[in-house]
Amino acid sequence: MYSLLIINPGSLSTKISVFHDTTEIFTSNIQHTMQELSRFPSVMDQYAFRKQLVLNELEAHRTPLQFDAVVGRGPLTRAVKSGTYAVTHAMSEATRTCRDQHACNLGCIIARDIADQIPGCRAYFADPGTTDEMMPEARISGVPQIPHRSVWHALNQKEVARIYCREHGVRYEDLNLIVCHMGGGISIAAHRKGQAVDVNNALNGDGPFTPNRAGTLPTADLVRLCYSGQYTEQQLLKILNHHSGLLAHLGTNDPREVKQMIDAGDDHARVVFDAMILRIAQGIVAEAAVFCAPPDAIILTGGLAHSDYLVSHLKQRVGWLAPVAVYAGQKEMLALAENAIQKMKEEDAAANKQ
Repeated sequence: MYSLLIINPGSLSTKISVFHDTTEIFTSNIQHTMQELSRFPSVMDQYAFRKQLVLNELEAHRTPLQFDAVVGRGPLTRAVKSGTYAVTHAMSEATRTCRDQHACNLGCIIARDIADQIPGCRAYFADPGTTDEMMPEARISGVPQIPHRSVWHALNQKEVARIYCREHGVRYEDLNLIVCHMGGGISIAAHRKGQAVDVNNALNGDGPFTPNRAGTLPTADLVRLCYSGQYTEQQLLKILNHHSGLLAHLGTNDPREVKQMIDAGDDHARVVFDAMILRIAQGIVAEAAVFCAPPDAIILTGGLAHSDYLVSHLKQRVGWLAPVAVYAGQKEMLALAENAIQKMKEEDAAANKQ
Protein backbone atom coordinates (compact mmCIF):
# COMPACT_ATOMS: atom_id res chain seq x y z
CA MET A 1 0.00 0.00 0.00
CA TYR A 2 1.21 3.47 -0.90
CA SER A 3 0.52 6.43 1.41
CA LEU A 4 0.15 9.72 -0.45
CA LEU A 5 -0.20 13.39 0.41
CA ILE A 6 -1.82 15.40 -2.40
CA ILE A 7 -1.45 19.20 -2.55
CA ASN A 8 -3.50 21.28 -4.98
CA PRO A 9 -3.19 25.07 -4.64
CA GLY A 10 -5.77 27.13 -6.53
CA SER A 11 -6.31 30.85 -6.92
CA LEU A 12 -8.51 31.10 -3.81
CA SER A 13 -8.06 27.70 -2.18
CA THR A 14 -5.53 25.12 -1.06
CA LYS A 15 -6.84 21.57 -1.27
CA ILE A 16 -5.05 18.68 0.41
CA SER A 17 -5.89 14.99 0.49
CA VAL A 18 -4.39 11.90 2.06
CA PHE A 19 -4.79 8.64 0.13
CA HIS A 20 -3.90 5.04 0.94
CA ASP A 21 -3.56 3.76 -2.61
CA THR A 22 -6.71 5.15 -4.26
CA THR A 23 -8.73 5.20 -1.03
CA GLU A 24 -9.27 8.74 0.18
CA ILE A 25 -8.60 9.07 3.93
CA PHE A 26 -9.55 12.72 4.13
CA THR A 27 -9.72 15.85 2.01
CA SER A 28 -9.62 19.45 3.21
CA ASN A 29 -10.46 22.47 1.08
CA ILE A 30 -8.96 25.56 2.70
CA GLN A 31 -10.57 28.70 1.29
CA HIS A 32 -8.74 32.02 0.96
CA THR A 33 -10.26 35.46 0.54
CA MET A 34 -8.92 38.06 -1.87
CA GLN A 35 -8.24 40.26 1.17
CA GLU A 36 -6.24 37.49 2.83
CA LEU A 37 -4.01 37.00 -0.20
CA SER A 38 -3.70 40.69 -1.11
CA ARG A 39 -0.93 41.14 1.47
CA PHE A 40 1.36 39.00 -0.68
CA PRO A 41 3.01 40.92 -3.56
CA SER A 42 3.19 37.82 -5.76
CA VAL A 43 2.01 34.23 -5.91
CA MET A 44 5.46 32.98 -4.89
CA ASP A 45 5.29 35.11 -1.77
CA GLN A 46 2.38 32.91 -0.64
CA TYR A 47 4.65 29.85 -0.42
CA ALA A 48 5.42 29.82 3.33
CA PHE A 49 1.82 30.75 4.18
CA ARG A 50 0.30 27.92 2.13
CA LYS A 51 2.90 25.35 3.18
CA GLN A 52 2.18 26.04 6.84
CA LEU A 53 -1.55 25.64 6.20
CA VAL A 54 -0.87 22.18 4.77
CA LEU A 55 1.20 21.19 7.80
CA ASN A 56 -1.43 22.60 10.16
CA GLU A 57 -4.16 20.60 8.44
CA LEU A 58 -2.18 17.37 8.76
CA GLU A 59 -1.68 18.08 12.45
CA ALA A 60 -5.39 18.81 12.91
CA HIS A 61 -6.16 15.37 11.41
CA ARG A 62 -3.43 13.76 13.55
CA THR A 63 -1.65 12.61 10.41
CA PRO A 64 2.14 12.22 10.86
CA LEU A 65 4.61 13.02 8.09
CA GLN A 66 4.90 9.42 6.97
CA PHE A 67 4.23 9.25 3.25
CA ASP A 68 5.63 7.30 0.34
CA ALA A 69 5.08 10.28 -1.94
CA VAL A 70 3.92 13.88 -1.88
CA VAL A 71 2.16 14.87 -5.08
CA GLY A 72 1.64 18.50 -6.10
CA ARG A 73 -0.45 20.09 -8.78
CA GLY A 74 1.80 20.64 -11.78
CA PRO A 75 3.45 23.98 -12.58
CA LEU A 76 3.26 26.16 -15.69
CA THR A 77 7.02 26.09 -16.19
CA ARG A 78 7.17 24.66 -19.72
CA ALA A 79 5.28 22.53 -22.20
CA VAL A 80 5.48 18.79 -21.49
CA LYS A 81 3.84 15.61 -22.72
CA SER A 82 1.00 14.08 -20.71
CA GLY A 83 2.43 12.00 -17.89
CA THR A 84 3.78 11.87 -14.34
CA TYR A 85 7.08 13.52 -13.45
CA ALA A 86 9.41 13.61 -10.47
CA VAL A 87 9.85 17.02 -8.87
CA THR A 88 13.56 17.80 -8.94
CA HIS A 89 15.16 20.62 -6.98
CA ALA A 90 16.21 22.29 -10.26
CA MET A 91 12.65 22.21 -11.55
CA SER A 92 11.37 23.55 -8.24
CA GLU A 93 13.72 26.53 -8.51
CA ALA A 94 12.83 27.15 -12.16
CA THR A 95 9.14 27.25 -11.23
CA ARG A 96 9.75 30.18 -8.87
CA THR A 97 10.72 32.43 -11.79
CA CYS A 98 8.68 31.08 -14.72
CA ARG A 99 6.70 33.52 -16.86
CA ASP A 100 3.20 32.23 -16.13
CA GLN A 101 2.57 32.77 -12.44
CA HIS A 102 -0.41 30.98 -10.92
CA ALA A 103 -1.05 29.42 -7.52
CA CYS A 104 -0.75 25.94 -9.08
CA ASN A 105 3.01 26.57 -9.36
CA LEU A 106 3.25 26.30 -5.57
CA GLY A 107 2.06 22.69 -5.62
CA CYS A 108 5.27 21.03 -6.76
CA ILE A 109 7.47 23.36 -4.67
CA ILE A 110 5.59 22.55 -1.46
CA ALA A 111 5.52 18.86 -2.42
CA ARG A 112 9.29 18.76 -2.91
CA ASP A 113 10.01 20.57 0.36
CA ILE A 114 7.71 18.35 2.45
CA ALA A 115 9.05 15.19 0.77
CA ASP A 116 12.58 16.27 1.71
CA GLN A 117 11.55 16.08 5.37
CA ILE A 118 10.57 12.38 5.04
CA PRO A 119 13.22 9.68 4.52
CA GLY A 120 12.70 7.86 1.21
CA CYS A 121 9.71 9.97 0.22
CA ARG A 122 9.25 10.83 -3.45
CA ALA A 123 7.71 13.96 -4.98
CA TYR A 124 5.69 14.06 -8.20
CA PHE A 125 3.38 16.10 -10.35
CA ALA A 126 1.17 14.92 -13.22
CA ASP A 127 -0.50 16.39 -16.31
CA PRO A 128 0.27 20.04 -15.54
CA GLY A 129 -1.60 22.93 -17.15
CA THR A 130 1.09 23.13 -19.84
CA THR A 131 0.54 19.54 -21.01
CA ASP A 132 0.92 19.89 -24.77
CA GLU A 133 -0.60 17.52 -27.33
CA MET A 134 -1.68 20.17 -29.85
CA MET A 135 -1.66 19.38 -33.55
CA PRO A 136 0.53 21.69 -35.67
CA GLU A 137 -2.39 23.57 -37.24
CA ALA A 138 -3.71 24.50 -33.80
CA ARG A 139 -0.50 26.34 -32.89
CA ILE A 140 -0.65 28.86 -35.72
CA SER A 141 -2.13 32.30 -35.16
CA GLY A 142 -2.31 35.27 -37.54
CA VAL A 143 0.77 36.80 -35.89
CA PRO A 144 3.88 34.57 -36.09
CA GLN A 145 5.31 36.09 -32.88
CA ILE A 146 2.21 35.02 -30.92
CA PRO A 147 1.53 31.30 -31.45
CA HIS A 148 -1.34 29.57 -29.69
CA ARG A 149 -0.18 27.90 -26.48
CA SER A 150 -1.61 25.00 -24.55
CA VAL A 151 -2.49 26.21 -21.02
CA TRP A 152 -5.51 24.33 -19.72
CA HIS A 153 -7.01 22.09 -17.04
CA ALA A 154 -5.27 18.99 -18.38
CA LEU A 155 -5.38 16.99 -15.15
CA ASN A 156 -9.12 17.26 -14.57
CA GLN A 157 -10.08 17.11 -18.24
CA LYS A 158 -8.21 13.87 -18.83
CA GLU A 159 -9.49 12.32 -15.61
CA VAL A 160 -13.18 13.01 -16.32
CA ALA A 161 -12.71 11.85 -19.92
CA ARG A 162 -11.35 8.53 -18.65
CA ILE A 163 -14.15 8.25 -16.07
CA TYR A 164 -16.73 8.81 -18.83
CA CYS A 165 -15.11 6.11 -20.95
CA ARG A 166 -14.96 3.61 -18.08
CA GLU A 167 -18.65 4.21 -17.33
CA HIS A 168 -19.52 3.55 -20.97
CA GLY A 169 -17.26 0.53 -21.42
CA VAL A 170 -15.01 2.13 -24.04
CA ARG A 171 -11.39 3.21 -24.24
CA TYR A 172 -10.39 6.87 -24.03
CA GLU A 173 -8.12 6.23 -27.01
CA ASP A 174 -11.08 5.15 -29.16
CA LEU A 175 -13.35 8.20 -28.80
CA ASN A 176 -13.52 11.80 -29.95
CA LEU A 177 -14.59 14.00 -27.04
CA ILE A 178 -15.04 17.70 -26.39
CA VAL A 179 -14.32 18.44 -22.73
CA CYS A 180 -15.10 21.81 -21.18
CA HIS A 181 -13.72 22.67 -17.73
CA MET A 182 -15.53 25.67 -16.27
CA GLY A 183 -14.18 27.44 -13.21
CA GLY A 184 -12.22 30.62 -12.57
CA GLY A 185 -10.66 29.74 -15.92
CA ILE A 186 -12.47 27.96 -18.75
CA SER A 187 -10.68 25.52 -21.03
CA ILE A 188 -12.28 23.69 -23.95
CA ALA A 189 -10.36 20.87 -25.61
CA ALA A 190 -10.86 18.49 -28.51
CA HIS A 191 -9.71 15.06 -27.30
CA ARG A 192 -9.04 13.03 -30.43
CA LYS A 193 -8.40 9.36 -29.70
CA GLY A 194 -6.77 10.07 -26.33
CA GLN A 195 -4.94 13.30 -27.11
CA ALA A 196 -6.08 16.90 -26.65
CA VAL A 197 -5.07 18.14 -30.08
CA ASP A 198 -6.68 21.58 -29.78
CA VAL A 199 -7.35 23.69 -26.68
CA ASN A 200 -7.56 27.36 -25.75
CA ASN A 201 -5.07 29.14 -23.50
CA ALA A 202 -7.32 29.37 -20.44
CA LEU A 203 -4.91 31.53 -18.42
CA ASN A 204 -3.79 34.23 -20.81
CA GLY A 205 -6.87 35.58 -22.55
CA ASP A 206 -7.99 33.00 -25.09
CA GLY A 207 -11.52 31.62 -25.23
CA PRO A 208 -14.74 32.56 -23.38
CA PHE A 209 -14.78 35.18 -20.67
CA THR A 210 -15.09 33.60 -17.23
CA PRO A 211 -16.20 34.62 -13.73
CA ASN A 212 -13.08 36.79 -13.44
CA ARG A 213 -11.04 36.55 -16.68
CA ALA A 214 -11.50 38.54 -19.86
CA GLY A 215 -11.19 35.81 -22.48
CA THR A 216 -10.70 36.70 -26.15
CA LEU A 217 -11.00 40.44 -26.86
CA PRO A 218 -11.00 42.65 -29.99
CA THR A 219 -7.27 43.10 -30.54
CA ALA A 220 -7.27 46.69 -31.83
CA ASP A 221 -9.33 47.91 -28.86
CA LEU A 222 -7.02 46.06 -26.47
CA VAL A 223 -3.93 47.63 -28.08
CA ARG A 224 -5.48 51.10 -27.72
CA LEU A 225 -6.23 50.40 -24.05
CA CYS A 226 -2.61 49.33 -23.52
CA TYR A 227 -1.37 52.65 -24.88
CA SER A 228 -4.04 54.81 -23.28
CA GLY A 229 -1.78 55.72 -20.37
CA GLN A 230 -4.42 54.56 -17.88
CA TYR A 231 -2.62 51.39 -16.77
CA THR A 232 0.82 49.91 -16.30
CA GLU A 233 1.55 46.51 -17.84
CA GLN A 234 1.09 44.72 -14.51
CA GLN A 235 -2.13 46.58 -13.71
CA LEU A 236 -3.68 45.64 -17.04
CA LEU A 237 -2.58 42.00 -16.76
CA LYS A 238 -4.18 41.86 -13.32
CA ILE A 239 -7.41 43.32 -14.70
CA LEU A 240 -7.53 40.84 -17.59
CA ASN A 241 -6.72 37.78 -15.48
CA HIS A 242 -8.39 38.57 -12.15
CA HIS A 243 -10.88 41.44 -12.37
CA SER A 244 -12.74 40.90 -15.65
CA GLY A 245 -15.66 38.71 -16.70
CA LEU A 246 -18.64 38.41 -14.37
CA LEU A 247 -16.75 40.27 -11.65
CA ALA A 248 -16.23 43.34 -13.83
CA HIS A 249 -19.82 43.41 -15.07
CA LEU A 250 -21.71 42.42 -11.93
CA GLY A 251 -19.38 42.93 -8.98
CA THR A 252 -19.23 39.21 -8.14
CA ASN A 253 -17.57 36.12 -9.57
CA ASP A 254 -19.90 33.76 -7.72
CA PRO A 255 -22.48 32.19 -10.06
CA ARG A 256 -24.80 31.55 -7.10
CA GLU A 257 -24.97 35.28 -6.40
CA VAL A 258 -25.53 35.97 -10.09
CA LYS A 259 -28.44 33.50 -10.10
CA GLN A 260 -29.92 35.28 -7.08
CA MET A 261 -29.69 38.58 -8.99
CA ILE A 262 -31.46 37.00 -11.97
CA ASP A 263 -34.18 35.55 -9.75
CA ALA A 264 -34.68 39.02 -8.26
CA GLY A 265 -35.44 40.39 -11.73
CA ASP A 266 -32.02 41.85 -12.63
CA ASP A 267 -32.16 41.66 -16.44
CA HIS A 268 -28.61 42.98 -16.84
CA ALA A 269 -27.31 40.08 -14.74
CA ARG A 270 -29.26 37.65 -16.94
CA VAL A 271 -27.85 39.10 -20.14
CA VAL A 272 -24.25 38.98 -18.85
CA PHE A 273 -24.56 35.41 -17.54
CA ASP A 274 -26.23 34.28 -20.76
CA ALA A 275 -23.45 35.99 -22.74
CA MET A 276 -20.83 33.91 -20.92
CA ILE A 277 -22.85 30.76 -21.62
CA LEU A 278 -23.09 31.74 -25.30
CA ARG A 279 -19.31 32.17 -25.56
CA ILE A 280 -18.73 28.80 -23.88
CA ALA A 281 -21.19 27.15 -26.30
CA GLN A 282 -19.47 28.73 -29.29
CA GLY A 283 -16.13 27.39 -28.07
CA ILE A 284 -17.54 23.90 -27.66
CA VAL A 285 -19.21 23.80 -31.08
CA ALA A 286 -16.08 25.17 -32.77
CA GLU A 287 -13.99 22.23 -31.52
CA ALA A 288 -16.11 19.82 -33.56
CA ALA A 289 -14.28 21.13 -36.63
CA VAL A 290 -11.18 19.31 -35.37
CA PHE A 291 -12.91 15.95 -35.92
CA CYS A 292 -14.64 16.88 -39.19
CA ALA A 293 -17.68 15.26 -37.57
CA PRO A 294 -19.78 15.43 -34.42
CA PRO A 295 -17.91 14.21 -31.31
CA ASP A 296 -18.93 11.06 -29.47
CA ALA A 297 -19.79 13.17 -26.41
CA ILE A 298 -19.47 16.60 -24.81
CA ILE A 299 -18.29 16.58 -21.19
CA LEU A 300 -18.90 19.50 -18.83
CA THR A 301 -16.84 19.70 -15.64
CA GLY A 302 -15.42 22.16 -13.10
CA GLY A 303 -17.03 24.22 -10.37
CA LEU A 304 -19.42 26.11 -12.69
CA ALA A 305 -20.99 22.78 -13.66
CA HIS A 306 -22.71 22.88 -10.25
CA SER A 307 -24.91 25.69 -11.65
CA ASP A 308 -28.16 24.16 -12.88
CA TYR A 309 -28.95 27.40 -14.73
CA LEU A 310 -25.65 27.38 -16.62
CA VAL A 311 -25.75 23.66 -17.44
CA SER A 312 -29.36 23.67 -18.63
CA HIS A 313 -28.85 26.72 -20.85
CA LEU A 314 -25.57 25.33 -22.18
CA LYS A 315 -27.24 22.02 -23.05
CA GLN A 316 -29.84 23.95 -25.03
CA ARG A 317 -27.06 25.46 -27.15
CA VAL A 318 -24.83 22.39 -27.66
CA GLY A 319 -27.05 19.34 -27.02
CA TRP A 320 -27.92 19.06 -30.72
CA LEU A 321 -24.26 18.33 -31.48
CA ALA A 322 -23.67 15.30 -29.22
CA PRO A 323 -24.76 13.71 -25.92
CA VAL A 324 -23.78 15.90 -22.95
CA ALA A 325 -22.34 14.39 -19.75
CA VAL A 326 -21.79 16.44 -16.59
CA TYR A 327 -19.13 15.82 -13.93
CA ALA A 328 -19.49 18.83 -11.64
CA GLY A 329 -16.49 19.88 -9.57
CA GLN A 330 -13.07 18.42 -10.14
CA LYS A 331 -11.42 15.01 -9.90
CA GLU A 332 -7.88 16.37 -9.66
CA MET A 333 -7.02 14.89 -6.25
CA LEU A 334 -7.89 11.36 -7.34
CA ALA A 335 -6.14 11.90 -10.67
CA LEU A 336 -2.92 12.96 -8.93
CA ALA A 337 -3.11 9.92 -6.65
CA GLU A 338 -3.77 7.49 -9.51
CA ASN A 339 -0.98 8.92 -11.66
CA ALA A 340 1.55 8.85 -8.82
CA ILE A 341 0.67 5.26 -7.85
CA GLN A 342 1.12 4.10 -11.44
CA LYS A 343 4.48 5.88 -11.62
CA MET A 344 5.68 4.36 -8.33
CA LYS A 345 4.63 0.88 -9.40
CA GLU A 346 6.62 1.27 -12.61
CA GLU A 347 9.68 2.59 -10.76
CA ASP A 348 9.53 -0.12 -8.10
CA ALA A 349 9.10 -2.87 -10.69
CA ALA A 350 12.12 -1.56 -12.61
CA ALA A 351 14.18 -1.40 -9.42
CA ASN A 352 13.27 -4.99 -8.51
CA LYS A 353 14.49 -6.22 -11.90
CA GLN A 354 17.98 -4.81 -11.31
